[in-house]
Amino acid sequence: MSETAKPPVRPGLSGRRAEAARNDGIILAAAREVFLTDPGAPIAAVAERAGVGISALYRRYASKEVLLRTLCLDGLRRYNTEAEAALDNPDDWPALVEFLDRVVAADVHSLTVRLAGTFTPSAEFAPEVRRSGELNERILARAQRSGRLRAGVTIADLGLILEACAAVTLPDPERTAVLRRRVLALLIDGLATAGELPGPPPRPGEFAHRWRTTGPQ
Repeated sequence: MSETAKPPVRPGLSGRRAEAARNDGIILAAAREVFLTDPGAPIAAVAERAGVGISALYRRYASKEVLLRTLCLDGLRRYNTEAEAALDNPDDWPALVEFLDRVVAADVHSLTVRLAGTFTPSAEFAPEVRRSGELNERILARAQRSGRLRAGVTIADLGLILEACAAVTLPDPERTAVLRRRVLALLIDGLATAGELPGPPPRPGEFAHRWRTTGPQ
């Protein structure tokens, strides 16, 4: 991993705590790269990518399950952070557009698409999931008040849009980001178009099955 790719240390930390935070960030960044490429990769591949010893990695993460759980929980928290930032926009429709743009740029839905079902979510996920639901409802309600949102669009539809963007993947990260934004622009135009949507929207919990683990990793 290059020096520029290393995550910054949180302000206010110093000495061994700062070094631990730095190493933790490096490990999570490496885990993201490894597991998004191959969810079945061994944890040793993460240690190699991060440039740390396997024993050092296991001191921080007792198993691949714990590492996957931490990675996806961080992604959920990042999603909520981006949603909260978008809600700071005082304009209702631009707030929705900014929300979608922020989440696609953060690429948190790649974690859902690739890693759902590879680990068992812990109790720590529950408050973050509730928070994301609340934020989604606020963003959608504001977009509906603007009068620009297509009738019949639900929160689950927004999730489908985000997953569609995450599915665009090329070997070149910069080109991937450009094409994802292009796809998002096309889909946003669809959100503002009149006319009935085909079929009912996704049912509550319809995609929950994919979070059930499919076996040992």
